[in-house]
Amino acid sequence: AEYFHLAPPNSVDELEAGVHDYVRYYNHERIKLRLKGLSPVEYRLRRTA
Repeated sequence: AEYFHLAPPNSVDELEAGVHDYVRYYNHERIKLRLKGLSPVEYRLRRTA
């Protein structure tokens, strides 16, 4: 992902934290036009409500 090219991690702990942050962003904050402008989590919550 772009994150790791901008600031390569200095340790395994930094790498794990970066992966965790990116997965959270990818699932909770990133919007997709295909999902009607919602994040994947927002879209799933609306589909199951």
